[in-house]
Amino acid sequence: MEQWKKNLIVLWFGQFLVMSGMTMIMPFLTLYLQTDLGLSDPHAIGIWAGAIFASNFVTAFLFQPLWGKLSERYGRKLMLLRSGFGMAIVMCLMGFAATPLHLLLLRLLNGVISGFNPASVALVSATTPKEKLGFAMGTLQSGGIAGTILGPLIGGILADAIGYRFIFYITGASIFIATMIVLFVVKERFNRKEASNTEQMSVLAGFKQIIAVPQIMALFMITVLIQFANMSPMSLIPLYIQELNPELVNIAFFAGLVSSATGLSNMLASPVLGKIGDRIGAEKILLISLVGAAVSFIPQAVASDVWHLLIARFCLGFFLGGLVPTVNALLGQYSPRGMETRTYSFNSSFISLGNVIAPVAGGVVSGWIGIDGLFIISAVLMLVNGIWAWYSLINQRAKLKLKRQEKH
Repeated sequence: MEQWKKNLIVLWFGQFLVMSGMTMIMPFLTLYLQTDLGLSDPHAIGIWAGAIFASNFVTAFLFQPLWGKLSERYGRKLMLLRSGFGMAIVMCLMGFAATPLHLLLLRLLNGVISGFNPASVALVSATTPKEKLGFAMGTLQSGGIAGTILGPLIGGILADAIGYRFIFYITGASIFIATMIVLFVVKERFNRKEASNTEQMSVLAGFKQIIAVPQIMALFMITVLIQFANMSPMSLIPLYIQELNPELVNIAFFAGLVSSATGLSNMLASPVLGKIGDRIGAEKILLISLVGAAVSFIPQAVASDVWHLLIARFCLGFFLGGLVPTVNALLGQYSPRGMETRTYSFNSSFISLGNVIAPVAGGVVSGWIGIDGLFIISAVLMLVNGIWAWYSLINQRAKLKLKRQEKH
């Protein structure tokens, strides 16, 4: 088997285990705070749960560019190992937390040392043949999505079976095993001596050089808007289901079912759309996916019951499957030579930024226009994204191609 295929398979499982580990605690976080960490006031539990959830993304947003810079000097595989082993230790320590503050500090630390996903993307991008890049990015994305789907389900089952603290130990052990497989199987061609002799730019200087490429800045902004449009209604879906079907008793089950439907179609579509993108161009897949996602948000705003919402969210997932991997494939094409990993790290920071501001903004805006209004705003944002993608990527590439033809 070719090495790039070995890398892709191992990192698919790595993405799955990391993302399932990160999302496994979500179903029982508030219960963990209540039963094991001594909180009783519902308002205090809500505040702590929100802060603990967001803290990981805040520090990840700040530190991802630093790890991207260091990967250019020491290699992407080393950054994978640093992040994997570090997160394994921190996840185990979360099982020993005695107070909510301990858990908050450990989540902050986890964000600091995280970076497994962008390092995986960068390594796959660097080792995969260019004509297979779209397929590889889509496949890699499906591993993370599968972990995100199954993580909460596994966490909920294990919480009832073995208790909350042991889940952190199991998660840490899973990430450790995945990182050990990376250590022995994944390979990259990286000349550390040559890299150490190359003058290293500061994080700020590197950012300025990267965003000097107009397509990359456009892709960064598209990343933020994608995260905002997708994540702003997510935390409010249980309340929306309650509005649609007040007679339902097991709201949490249906909320999980609706979220899983989106993730399932996303996982199925990612490799397929990536492969099509290799043939017709990633920009076209990005544009089609953005417009399709915009259309898919509209039925969610006018859903009459939970089953209509589930079908609409399932359809949305097919188009979401063409967004993040396509952005990653395009970043690989437009990144300045030798700065691919740093580019992916900055993009990961923009993803974290979207993950932090979207739930907060969604909660505030929904108070004015209702939860159904959020879906309309998401549709508009996706459509605006589509127009921006057409102008900044497809239109600009066509102009460049025309200029080259005129020169010849």
